[in-house]
Amino acid sequence: MTDKPEMKTKLKKNDPVIVIRGRRQDKGKIGKVLRFVPEKGRVVVEKVHVIKEYVRPNPQKNIQGGIVDKEGSIPLSSVQYYCRECERGVRIGYKVSDSGKARVCRKCGTVLD
Repeated sequence: MTDKPEMKTKLKKNDPVIVIRGRRQDKGKIGKVLRFVPEKGRVVVEKVHVIKEYVRPNPQKNIQGGIVDKEGSIPLSSVQYYCRECERGVRIGYKVSDSGKARVCRKCGTVLD
């Protein structure tokens, strides 16, 4: 088995992203990043790639059990930052100034942080 290197990303948790490829019902959806899975190069996005999970009842934790909807992970290369100014998926760049390094939209130059 070959060990894949972790993917580098300029995205952060709670960033708005748009799905640029994937399942037909998920393509074009906009959601925020919930968490990263860096060892697999994947990301979990809100309301995207919803899967069914079967949960057993557990009275100690007050879990009823049954079928639960939850978000699955999608490849990191399938999402792009969604700029609210441009209203489209954009790449992220950096601008260095006296106050420090800030993320900017490569299309319109808006500061993202």
